[in-house]
Amino acid sequence: MQFLSDNAARVHPAVWAAMQGADSADRPYDGDALSQRMDEAFSALFGRDVAAIWVATGTAANCLALTTMVQPHGGVICHREAHIEMDECGAPGFYLHGAKLLLADGEGAKLTPEGIGAVLAGITRGVHQVPAQAISITQASEYGRAYRPEELEAIGMLAKEHGLGLHMDGARFANATAFLNCGPAESAGPVDALSFGCVKNGGMDAEAIVFFDQEQADLARWRRKRAGHLQSKGRYLAAQVLALIENGLWLENARAANAAAREVASGAADRLLHPVEGNEVFLRMTGAERAVLRAQGFAFYDWDDQAVRMVAAWDTPPEHVTALARAIASL
Repeated sequence: MQFLSDNAARVHPAVWAAMQGADSADRPYDGDALSQRMDEAFSALFGRDVAAIWVATGTAANCLALTTMVQPHGGVICHREAHIEMDECGAPGFYLHGAKLLLADGEGAKLTPEGIGAVLAGITRGVHQVPAQAISITQASEYGRAYRPEELEAIGMLAKEHGLGLHMDGARFANATAFLNCGPAESAGPVDALSFGCVKNGGMDAEAIVFFDQEQADLARWRRKRAGHLQSKGRYLAAQVLALIENGLWLENARAANAAAREVASGAADRLLHPVEGNEVFLRMTGAERAVLRAQGFAFYDWDDQAVRMVAAWDTPPEHVTALARAIASL
């Protein structure tokens, strides 16, 4: 009974069908009809003109988006527990040719204007220090916490005031949007670029970068090629993304995962460390208690010495969810 990660979930049947439908000759790279349709599809989703490109991984999506905002001598303000800091093996520095991550604090792994301001206030020595050039936030955060639209607006105003780009790591953007029960434009807020997660939500090997500035998108296309991410048969990546967004499947899948996480948390009582605002559950648990659950067949990650993380996916079997909730309650 697998609660390790939504990365381990199955590919949704509709995504397989879309890839099969793309299995005919077309123009290579991103010149095919499906890749060319992505701008229109995402513009309809966000209710404004945007440009969207596919990439194969979330790490590439984050880093390629940031390359359009940050120079090698610059810095990206992010939470000290952000994925780009903790789980991407230095990829931002590699893609950005040495640019630095400037770490800020915030409850629930969420940035605040105050936390960002504290970082900016420490940059006072001109050319001798790394200047901040962008902010990167994660929706939902590394602890599954969702930024409300008003929180995003406040960060966006600060970014604009200081001339900073604003990037959103949306690996679980669908889960946050489903929780907030708002439109994707409200869940994204005033960002310049969004890494739109698909793999965790029913895709196989495709993510999207959504740019709200055409010039940034044009630059990212060059950077994508230079980084080795312009796949020759891009229509298969585009097919996956379009299958998820064009008929609302991305939200349907996210709602299913979120509901499963809420049920798991229902048995947690005071073990729950963070509100469940997506598909992740963080629980206080001893080593002996973890062993009890694993002996019953449940797989999950140890977060640290005091906590575990359990993640539900779009396809988590309901009987596994119910069993885990009951097992936690019985500890």
